[in-house]
Amino acid sequence: MGGAASIPCPRPNLDASNYAEYSTSDAPHFVMEPGAVRPIRFSESGPGSSQVCPTQTLVDIFRKVVEKESKSGLVAMRVERGLPTPAKGEKPPPSMSPEKLTTWTYKSYYDTVCDVACAVISLGFEPHDAVCMFGFNCPEWFLGAYAGIFAGGCFMGIYPSDTSDQVVFKAKLSNSSVAFVENNKCQDMFISNAEELPVLKVIINWGEDAASGATCHVRQDGSEVKIISFKECVELGKSVDRALLESRMNGIKSTDCCDLIFTSGTTGNPKAVMISHDSVVFETYSMSETLRESLDMGKDQRILSYLPLSHIAGSLADIFIPLVVTLLADEHVGCTVTFARPYDLKMGTLKERLLLTRPTLFMGVPRVWEKIQEGLIKAGSKSKGLKKKLIVWAKTKGLSYCSQQQLGGNGVVPFGFNTAEKLLLSKVKALLGLDQCMVGYTGAAPIKLETLEFFGALNIQINELYGMSETTGLATLNTPDSFLWGSVGFPLPGVEVAIFSVQDKKQCPRAKDIFNPSDENEGEICFRGRNICMGYMANSALGQEHVEEIREKNSQLIDQDGWLHSGDKGCKGDNNMIRITGRFKELIIGAGGENIAPVPIENSVCKLCTGISNIIMVGDERKFNVALISLKAEGATGELPGTENLNPDVVHLGTSTTISQAMGDAKWIEEVTRAIVATNKDGTVCPSNASTIQKFAIVPHDFSVLGGEMTATLKIKRGVVEEKYADLLEDMYTKENASNTYIRFKGFDAYK
Repeated sequence: MGGAASIPCPRPNLDASNYAEYSTSDAPHFVMEPGAVRPIRFSESGPGSSQVCPTQTLVDIFRKVVEKESKSGLVAMRVERGLPTPAKGEKPPPSMSPEKLTTWTYKSYYDTVCDVACAVISLGFEPHDAVCMFGFNCPEWFLGAYAGIFAGGCFMGIYPSDTSDQVVFKAKLSNSSVAFVENNKCQDMFISNAEELPVLKVIINWGEDAASGATCHVRQDGSEVKIISFKECVELGKSVDRALLESRMNGIKSTDCCDLIFTSGTTGNPKAVMISHDSVVFETYSMSETLRESLDMGKDQRILSYLPLSHIAGSLADIFIPLVVTLLADEHVGCTVTFARPYDLKMGTLKERLLLTRPTLFMGVPRVWEKIQEGLIKAGSKSKGLKKKLIVWAKTKGLSYCSQQQLGGNGVVPFGFNTAEKLLLSKVKALLGLDQCMVGYTGAAPIKLETLEFFGALNIQINELYGMSETTGLATLNTPDSFLWGSVGFPLPGVEVAIFSVQDKKQCPRAKDIFNPSDENEGEICFRGRNICMGYMANSALGQEHVEEIREKNSQLIDQDGWLHSGDKGCKGDNNMIRITGRFKELIIGAGGENIAPVPIENSVCKLCTGISNIIMVGDERKFNVALISLKAEGATGELPGTENLNPDVVHLGTSTTISQAMGDAKWIEEVTRAIVATNKDGTVCPSNASTIQKFAIVPHDFSVLGGEMTATLKIKRGVVEEKYADLLEDMYTKENASNTYIRFKGFDAYK
């Protein structure tokens, strides 16, 4: 992959006219209030220019979509309704037939948003307030979010795993005067904390358990928090004069905040990233145009909504992109969102919703792709004889084909590939519900090369993209016609990406081979462009100390020259592709001052021992590195830690059936040790002895969102893991364990 490219990059470097000019005299390049104006910096030409992508609000976009689709009645959203939630151990009901789904056209979508917006205005929602959304993806989530935008404010999502304290903090910081909730449990979280939320005026419950008839909660000072159902909210809105709403909608500026995304920080309170209308419009427009040929704008597009909408990946892919894709698509063609069931990820039934949706654009965090991969491997292990030989032959052809389509490949279609695709590969894709997927994406966390290759062998190309909440999600991307496994792609057109040396703050020279960069090629990845966030929000009601803290955070995020600092370490190649080589916050700085990138080492150990689910390498300011390892547990989904039982697929690696047994199982210890020793000897991931893992321990549960070790997008919170197992880590460095490679975890019962 590092050789001279036979397939040239179809995304040439953009000249200076494609980027806006920044000046230190205009600094600071951030604001701290949702209604504060940070001037839009246009480029002279290209996607960042006002000619190609003029300033618009999401209200403008929505109005244009309704005008375009008013005659065709294109379905905007559809969802299964009236199905019972399965009890524990009960099999979920099968998917509904498409004709039985509850649907909204773009016209009915728009009209309902207006009704809800009228209602919340009448209930006290003020310009630049936020609506707080608390629940799983559903049409009401979209309707409430856009209602907040139409009413002159923004929306903010709560993570399902958030604690009561986190919910209160986010609601206070964001000025949430309206809370939309999915059930009485979420509703009660606001009611029980009403005294701490003086701005909150109404709770709107969209769940089946919502009480009918308006009720209210009275605070000690006599102020009220009204409680109504979503249905009552819509009916209220129908009775309100739309004149005030129209005035609010027409008064929205493209520089106003439309979406608040809370960072999933591992320490301290999360920060609220303010995303403007202009950033969303530019981001979605540039991405849609970049993928125009791949998506085929002459055909209807379909998206499955299941990722957390409180995260930038979910809100961008599910709430914003469908609107812009529909606007840019050919006449009478657009994008439809189908909603997954709340338990699909937990119960492993996402495939059934993929089969229902047949998405043309599918976004999956690495853990989702890995789960699909594990299922296919398990199913394939049952194949024998001629059938197994056919599968191996077909996958060999598929991998050869996909490998050669990369930059640097020869583009040749290997002999027999078309037959393999027709006989087997197309059938596998159909069984997964991905046979009509034109663009498959992954992001939010690093994905393993073997996962990309596994799906490539099935002729399913996963395109890795990269960005942050602070870059409105997307900053670089691979595409079906321009991709390179192991890279995060080229900059989104109109987005300026530079690599800065952390020593002298100068731009690093480009790498001739991004997979073998020199030290001078690597630095911090930084961004500029219209997709950059407004800044982190500060709320004076939380005190001057809070305001000054956020001001300092913003100054660290966006420098005097307008560059947003990612904190990620990487390089840029001559072919304009970006590769992430580490994260400065994750780099292990050994006792001797060595800089160690843990992710490649961790990935290698996982690859060599299939029984390992997750691994965290620790060694900051220590004399050597150690590793905390979780084994694959039955029922583990990333969201849930699973049971104490080992996954049946990995039991054969030892003599145990449970994790606690495996902790004392000589075969398991030998299996993990073998993978670590082999990795330590691999100079490509462990370039020096300082990089090697000297000791390891097996922890009692797999990492999960529920356990607090993972974010909502299934990224491991290293700091949380280290704090949780602080005693175990200290034990690994004691003199008593100096001669031991494996350190047995003590106190298993405390973690049950």
